Amino acid sequence: MIMEFPAAFSKLKLEGRVVIAGIGNILKADDAFGPKLIEMLDSKINAVCIDAATVPENYIGKIAGYRPDTILIADAVFLGKESGACEILEKEDILKCGFTTHDISPAMFMEFLENRTHAKIYMLGVQPENLSLGGEMSSVVKEALKKTAAFLLSTLGEDQHA
Repeated sequence: MIMEFPAAFSKLKLEGRVVIAGIGNILKADDAFGPKLIEMLDSKINAVCIDAATVPENYIGKIAGYRPDTILIADAVFLGKESGACEILEKEDILKCGFTTHDISPAMFMEFLENRTHAKIYMLGVQPENLSLGGEMSSVVKEALKKTAAFLLSTLGEDQHA
């Protein structure tokens, strides 16, 4: 069963200027979680939303340019949990979990961002079920995506900070 929300987000503190970066390959089923989340949130919340696709290292300068206080990175991550499970990870947690499908390690990406921005950085990882090229996003990850978007819309929605 997918972890209930917002319990999965209990350690997430979205404070100050927030940047949300979605990482993933839209052609690889559940790996599209990050980019699809950005698509659902862009221009609807009080945060900068960046689709970093499969090359998040290319967006470090752009993210740093927004001078964020908080950065949330959304990605499919091998958590060793049930498919569709979500977890908020900090840099030190990344070493305990699995890996992502991208060239740069999540911990290294978070460290680069931390050094450039001094922001508080979190990773929202979702356990993928299907990473096949050309495959459709699994129903459990689609459900996690909907719940995540709803949570972030309610937390960072335009009406929350007016």
